[in-house]
Amino acid sequence: MKQLRPLVIGLPILLAGCSTLSHFSWSSLSPLNWFGSEATVSDAGVGKVTAATPLNQEALEQALGGGYRLRSGMETQNGGIVAFYQALKDDQIKMTFYGPAAGKVQRVDVTDKDVASAWGVKIGTGFSDLYSKAFGACQRGTGDDREAVVCAAPQSSHVSYVFTGIWHGPEALMPADDTLKSWQVSKIVWHALPLQ
Repeated sequence: MKQLRPLVIGLPILLAGCSTLSHFSWSSLSPLNWFGSEATVSDAGVGKVTAATPLNQEALEQALGGGYRLRSGMETQNGGIVAFYQALKDDQIKMTFYGPAAGKVQRVDVTDKDVASAWGVKIGTGFSDLYSKAFGACQRGTGDDREAVVCAAPQSSHVSYVFTGIWHGPEALMPADDTLKSWQVSKIVWHALPLQ
């Protein structure tokens, strides 16, 4: 019992000292974080994937640092052929990297719940947590996102958030702000070129 007394006395002091560290995170002590952390979507890219990253398996594997299995493919977008690589974990698509074949990464679609934006937005974040209204920031999605609403990130011209939810109106019409309040981020998209 006497050996525990210094620990009981010292623990509050230790905790008080740690709380004064501005960037200290208790989650950083987790063994899961000792060998690297998940990527973050920022103005510059997704983790170490940037506009300078070649769209090939070797470059993407090196930038991602493992943890994902990659598979490649081609698809048509806006009348042109686009190459892509999908990053899979547990047989689920977590990220998709797009660009011209033998070119650089131009866009990254993130659907991994463990990958957040640099501003704390992640899959499942509510529309009302970020926006009071859609006007000026959002528009109806196109292509695969035609049933969604796409909004520019307030802090970045390179990041957009794709929101999905329940909507019974016409596909071409923007849902009302009251409807969007219950919608959530289903995808975070990084663009190499600034959004217009």
